[in-house]
Amino acid sequence: MGDILIVDDERDIRELISDILKDEGYSTRLAGNSDDCMSEVNAAPPALMILDIWLKDSQMDGIDILKTVKRDNPDIPVVIISGHGNIEIAVAAIKQGAYDFIEKPFNIDQLMVVVSRAMEASRLRRENNELRRGDVASSEMLGESAAFKALKANLDKVTGTNGRVMLTGPGGAGKEVAARYIHANSNRSSAPFVSVNSASIEPERMEEVLFGRESAERGIEPGLLEQAHGGVLYFDEVADMPIGTQSKILRVLVDQQFQRVGGSDKVRVDIRVVSSTNRSLADEIAAGNFREELFHRLNVVPVVVPSLEERREDIPLLAAYFIEELNKNQGLPLRNLSDEAEALMQTMQWPGNVRQLKNVVERVLILGAGNGAISAKELPSPEETSQKEGRVVLSSGLATLPLREARELFEREYLMTQINRFGGNISRTASFVGMERSALHRKLKSLAIVTSSKGGARVAHVEPEIDE
Repeated sequence: MGDILIVDDERDIRELISDILKDEGYSTRLAGNSDDCMSEVNAAPPALMILDIWLKDSQMDGIDILKTVKRDNPDIPVVIISGHGNIEIAVAAIKQGAYDFIEKPFNIDQLMVVVSRAMEASRLRRENNELRRGDVASSEMLGESAAFKALKANLDKVTGTNGRVMLTGPGGAGKEVAARYIHANSNRSSAPFVSVNSASIEPERMEEVLFGRESAERGIEPGLLEQAHGGVLYFDEVADMPIGTQSKILRVLVDQQFQRVGGSDKVRVDIRVVSSTNRSLADEIAAGNFREELFHRLNVVPVVVPSLEERREDIPLLAAYFIEELNKNQGLPLRNLSDEAEALMQTMQWPGNVRQLKNVVERVLILGAGNGAISAKELPSPEETSQKEGRVVLSSGLATLPLREARELFEREYLMTQINRFGGNISRTASFVGMERSALHRKLKSLAIVTSSKGGARVAHVEPEIDE
């Protein structure tokens, strides 16, 4: 049922408690002094501790042990017992994180009620962590494009290490999914994944949220650093972190310990840090908004997360995944994408990247009629053109050009979009647009369109002119 460590300097007491707990199906370990206690905790953290306040012939008393255990193993519930109990000791123990306080001589029924409640609280905490890990496992990384495969290969290289990773890429590209992938496939997967949204926390509350606080009224309130102990702490959009907090986070990364707001004790943590940003931290450093030393501490392994534009091949696969998830989680219709809808989605602009794609799919499923295949008409109109009664409505820029220049501009943008849609594959592009491959090559050359490698994918762009 659970492993309980009993710490008491009186042999008869600890053996009596052990016999009672064993009769109830618990397994127990015994310690008569602080050295034996800490040796047992360090060997294997117990599911629960029953700890005497006064320990003869020990370097630490019960309160000292309690502080140390809650600092290094905050998830272990600790029940304090004492034959010299008074309200001051009880309050001190609760402030330091004890689950409850029992005074000797104790009633067996009272002891069992407290133990069972503490074990239940511990079980619920573990189940909550498992649910969070289940959410991590469901945060799948999907894709078949060259850019996606390059990203996944880089992530696979860092999952087996404890190195700090800096994920860069535009908003909505999937940086948090990449961070969760690192956690789920690392040796910390059984420990928490804690996300810190640097932009959503008020600057004046950032330190309290991260480091926790201590007060006479409310005792110890662990922060996100303690909650991530043993696992991964993810700083989402780290460039938004207040400059004052940055110096303290830097100290945590160096020392792996910190002080709670209002507290004086050092709290030691074992965490792996993964960060992300959609801004240039070099520019932020130059502007005095980000500490250069912190950047170097966080940027041990830089990984670029590609935009959706760089992985257009993956759009049908991602859209189908979102349709299935929205059906399972929200009961929305389980519909397929028509070929026309797939083609249009692969040519649309996605400034919001994967996040925007998911939102569009959800909107179509909510507003769409019937359960048939999703048609192109149900999708939002592209930014530059829209279909109206079989006509193409021109953008203002295109409409003001002479026919030859407008045609050349249209052909260039159209062919670049199709090439990027097919991941740089010229043969597939030629087949779709209805041209011989050799004719397409000639057309691309006349339009100064070339392809080059970017993030592991072939991307079309206009060849820059060379000044003579």
